[in-house]
Amino acid sequence: GTMVDEQVRPFLEANAAGFTAVELLAGDASTRRYWRVRVTGGNRVLCHDPGFVDASIAEYPFMIVYTLLKGRVPVPEVYAMDNRRGLFLLQDLGDGLLEYACPLHDRDGTARIYRQCIDSLFRIQTIREKGGTPFSLSFDVDKLMFEFDFFIEHALRGYFGARATDEEIISLRTEFLKIARLLYRPEHFVLAHRDYHSRNIIMFDDAPYIIDFQDARMGLPQYDAVSLLRDSYLRLDDRVFEECKSYFYEGGKDMDIHSQGIDEFNYYFDVMAFQRNVKALGTFGYQVSSRGNRRYERYIAPTVAYLDGYADRQKVLENAWRILKRYLWRD
Repeated sequence: GTMVDEQVRPFLEANAAGFTAVELLAGDASTRRYWRVRVTGGNRVLCHDPGFVDASIAEYPFMIVYTLLKGRVPVPEVYAMDNRRGLFLLQDLGDGLLEYACPLHDRDGTARIYRQCIDSLFRIQTIREKGGTPFSLSFDVDKLMFEFDFFIEHALRGYFGARATDEEIISLRTEFLKIARLLYRPEHFVLAHRDYHSRNIIMFDDAPYIIDFQDARMGLPQYDAVSLLRDSYLRLDDRVFEECKSYFYEGGKDMDIHSQGIDEFNYYFDVMAFQRNVKALGTFGYQVSSRGNRRYERYIAPTVAYLDGYADRQKVLENAWRILKRYLWRD
């Protein structure tokens, strides 16, 4: 509806003069809230982020990453910010999420869009500035284990109601720790968007615009590639997947983003994909079981369906998968 919060009105009157309506947009799984503001001559998106209230703009991760990405990859324009109220006003890119856009294309059309998304990844992964956020953060062992433990609590025990023994959980955590340590390879790390999937890419003016980049941190080059190509929301055709994965491998090698041989590359790709999909199951399990957010439930089975393939190809995942697969289904 057009109800405008009194906090918001002065900000909009100053920065979106002549606005006619404000409607709440369905957000993702975060604390930020978004509205579409109707303005003559083009709409805006208004965001309220509790984490931005009274924060310094110079230290606000969204702005830091925005400044890094702007001019390198397509991102929505930021028109105005008010850190006293935690508000900012963004370009409205419409509703053409990659998740909805792809099914409208044939195989070649989809592959073309995904190559554009990978080209953007190359531009992000060649950002080499040092020091401070986001370069001081990484997918270290603690971060990966936090995500694995979140999965155990909210997906395995929460959503799937696993009656696993303490012994099994200890074995599983031991396997998870082994995986986390394997993936902590700071010498290979590049800048990662951290949520580079079909809900954070919007097709606008025929280009893939990137949103929700404020959690960027350092990780393997495979991290964002896995998010994109082994996405919980959109399963790619096998041929498109293989083509895009080679495109990413070859291009990354040409640009000195990595120097891995194909077997080493595939090894890290599968192990990273396993971790990332398990992490996504933790998020979905939490949303459905703890938050009663049932709209995430339909992404659980497709995400589980990926895991078997990784474990099949990479021996290091065998034991974890043997424990997990007993429990990752519901009666």
